[in-house]
Amino acid sequence: MREEVERALEKVRIALAADGGNVELIDVTEDGVVKVKLTGACGCCPMSQMTLKMGIERMLKQEVPQVKEVVSV
Repeated sequence: MREEVERALEKVRIALAADGGNVELIDVTEDGVVKVKLTGACGCCPMSQMTLKMGIERMLKQEVPQVKEVVSV
């Protein structure tokens, strides 16, 4: 599942990079929790939690149905 998540994150990185940010995949647990770290401009953005939940998590759940939740570490 990790490879599928990484491929899906590549699609998100394009949009994040346009705003000076990025996302780093930290871990994918067996129960479907994806742990990521927002970096660059996204790391300190006040809207980062919305980006995480409404953008990254929503897209990952569509692309990889085994994903249950995305959390920032």
